[in-house]
Amino acid sequence: MSLIIGTVVISLLCLLTLPHLKFAFNFEQFFPTGDKDLEFFQEFIEEFETDDNFLLIAFVNEPSIFDTSFLKRLKTFSIACQDVSYVTSVQSLPLFGFPTMSPIGPIIKNAVHLDNPSLLKKDSIRLLNDERILYTLVNEKATATAAIIKTEDEIQIKESKIIMHEVDSLLSAYNMENYHILGRAYFQTELSELQFKEITISTIISGILISIVMIFIFSKWRSILIALSSIGLALLIFLGVLSLLGRELSLMAALYPILMLIVGTSDVIHIMTKYFDELKSGKLKKEALEVTIKQIGMATLLTSLTTAVGFATLLSSRIIPIKEFGINSAIGVIIAYIVVITFTCPLLTYFSNDQLLNYKKSKFNWTRILTWSYNYTLNNGKRIVYMSFLFLGLSIYGISLIHTNYELQKNLPQGAKITEDFMFFEKEFAGFRPLELAITIKEGYNVFDYEVIDAVARTEAYVKSQAEIFNAFSLATMIKSINQMLKGDDPSAYKMPTQKEYERVSPFLDKIPLMGSEVLISKDRRKTRISSRIKDVGAENIQKVSLEVDDWISNNIDSSVVTIKQTGTGIILDKNAEFVRESLLYGLGIALLIVSLLMGLLFRRIRFLLIALIPNIVPLLFAAALLGYANIALEAGVSIVFAIIFGIAVDDTIHFMSKYKLAKDRNNGDKEKALLITFLETGKAIIYTSIILFFGFLVLMFSSNLPSVIIGLLISVTLVSAVVADLFLLPVIIRKFDD
Repeated sequence: MSLIIGTVVISLLCLLTLPHLKFAFNFEQFFPTGDKDLEFFQEFIEEFETDDNFLLIAFVNEPSIFDTSFLKRLKTFSIACQDVSYVTSVQSLPLFGFPTMSPIGPIIKNAVHLDNPSLLKKDSIRLLNDERILYTLVNEKATATAAIIKTEDEIQIKESKIIMHEVDSLLSAYNMENYHILGRAYFQTELSELQFKEITISTIISGILISIVMIFIFSKWRSILIALSSIGLALLIFLGVLSLLGRELSLMAALYPILMLIVGTSDVIHIMTKYFDELKSGKLKKEALEVTIKQIGMATLLTSLTTAVGFATLLSSRIIPIKEFGINSAIGVIIAYIVVITFTCPLLTYFSNDQLLNYKKSKFNWTRILTWSYNYTLNNGKRIVYMSFLFLGLSIYGISLIHTNYELQKNLPQGAKITEDFMFFEKEFAGFRPLELAITIKEGYNVFDYEVIDAVARTEAYVKSQAEIFNAFSLATMIKSINQMLKGDDPSAYKMPTQKEYERVSPFLDKIPLMGSEVLISKDRRKTRISSRIKDVGAENIQKVSLEVDDWISNNIDSSVVTIKQTGTGIILDKNAEFVRESLLYGLGIALLIVSLLMGLLFRRIRFLLIALIPNIVPLLFAAALLGYANIALEAGVSIVFAIIFGIAVDDTIHFMSKYKLAKDRNNGDKEKALLITFLETGKAIIYTSIILFFGFLVLMFSSNLPSVIIGLLISVTLVSAVVADLFLLPVIIRKFDD
C-alpha cells in the first residue's frame, strides 16, 4: 500500500508543476552543434546582426496600393510601429526615400508623393522598375506592399508575444485589413500556441483510443480503471519531471503524450495479461504476481531499457531539440515501467478474481488464430525466407531513392494562417530564407576602396541573377544610389560608377543615411556583407545554387582583395541535411551494440542474440524504403522515426524470445513445443500492443504539422512489419539456427 500511496502522492505533486512547463521555438534550436560554419555565422552575428530580426507585414490593396487614402493609413501605422516594444526601426513605402542633392547637401526625398495624388502614377512606374523596391516593398502587380519592422536581435517567446500584441492592437486601431505577416516574432508566437493545442488534442485523442482498446481487452471496469490509472499517473509524473528539470518543449513535444500513453499501455498489457492468465490457471494472487514479475517483469524491464536506448540514440544528433527529445523520451519510458511496478502490480492484489477477470468466452478464438500462425511458419518456412529476400531487394531499391531536399513550408502547420502567410511572401515577394555573404577585406585594402566595392557589386549582381533570388542589399546598393543622386536623380544612373566616377561618389558614403547602411560594415571596418533572401525551393536545390555562387566567386573575384563566404540561418539549417544520415547511422549502430549487450545479459547465448536482432532490421529497412518510395525528404524531424521504431519494435522480440527460452528449458529442449507455447501465451499480448501502437501513432494524423503526420504514418505502418517479422520470420529463424 505504501508504494501505491507514494506513487499517487508523487503524481499529484507533479500535477502542480504542469503550469510551469516551458514552450520554446526558435530556429537557433535547430542549428547543428559543433559545426565550423555555425561558428562562422555566430561571429558574423556579433559583427553585424542576426538575419531574422525582422517582422514583415504585407498589406493587400486592390486594384493598386498606389492609393492616397491607403498609403496615408500605412504611413501613420508605420510611424506608430516605431514605438512598439523591442522595435529598432520601421520601413515602408510611404517612408521610403531616395537620396537627392539639395542646395544644402544630400537629403532623403520621399519616393511617394502623398501630397500630390496626380504624381502617384509616375511614382508607381518608377518604383516598380527599381530593384531596391520590387519584391522588397512592393510586389510585381502593385497589389501588395510590405512594412519592414526591424526588432532587437534574438528575441524570445516572451518578447515576441509582447511585440505581436502591440502590433495587432495597431493593426486594429488603424483599420489595416487583409494583411499577411512573416518573421521571427510571428513564428514564435503562433507556433508556441499551436504546440500547446497539439499536445492537448493528441493527449485527449490518445486517451480515448486507449480507453476503447482497454475496454475491448479487459472488459471488467476495475481492470480498465487500473490500467488507465497507471498510464495516466505515468504521464503526469513524466510531464512533472520535465517541468522540474526546466525542459523547454519544442515542436516535437506533441509526441510525448502519445509515446507515454503507448509505452505505458504496452507495459500494462503485458503485465496484466500475464497476471490474469496465472489467476485463471488456479494460482493465488501472491503466487500469480510473483510469477508475473519474475517472467514478464524482467522482460518488460529489458524492453524498457532497450526502448530507452533506442531513444537515446538521438544523442548522436547535432540538433539540440532532437537530442532533448531522445533524453526526455528515454526518461519517460523508464518512468512508465517504474509506475507499472510500484502502482499497477501491488494494486492488482487488492481485488478479487471476480472483480478483475472476465470468464466469458472471447469472441476471438485466440488459440485457433495463434495455432494457425504457428502452423503456417512450420509449413511455409521456405516461402517466408523467399519473401524476406524479395522484401530486402525492394527495400534496398527504396532506400536508394531517399533524398534530403526538404522545404521549410512543409514543416509548417497545414491549413494554418502562418503557412498561408509564408506562402504569400514566397509567391509575391522575395521569400523568407535569409542568405548572407560575408566579405572579408584583405590587408592593404579598405572597405571603400574601389576594388572592394567593385568585387561586392559584381558578386551582388551574380547572386541576383539566380532565378531563386529576387533581391540583395550591400554597399553597392548605396554606391548606385549616390551615383543616381549625383546625376540628377536619373533612374538610368542607378548603376555602378566607373573607377573615375567613383572618386566623386566616395565622399558621400558616410553622409547618406540609407536604411540598413549602418549594419553593412563591421565595427573594425574589415568586413562587409551582401544581404539577400532566397526562395524556399528545397535544401538540395539551394545547395546547388550555393555551389554555383561559390564556383563563380572562385573564378571571378580576386581573393587577394576580398574573400567571400556564404552564411546565414538558411545555410546553417540546411547543414542538417548533411549530418542527418551520418548521425542516424552512428546512433543506430550504438543502439544495436547496447541492445546486443542487454540481450546478451538476458539470453546468455550469442546465437539467441543474433536470432533476436535479425527481425528488428526489417522495420528499419521498411521505414527507410517508405521514405524513398513516398518521396519524403529525410530531414531532422523525420529522422527520429528510426529511433522510435527500433526502440519499440525490439520489445515484442524480447517478449517472444524470453518466453521461448523459458518454455524450451521447461520442455527438455523441445523447440516445436516451446514455439507453440510461445505463440499461445505471448502472441496475444504482442498483437494487442501492436494494435495499440498502430492506432496510437495514427493519432498524429490529426496533427496540423506535416512532419508529425508523416512520423505517425511511417511508424504505424512500419510497426505492422515489425509484428509480422516477429510472428512469422522469427520462428523460421529459430528453427534454422537454434540447435
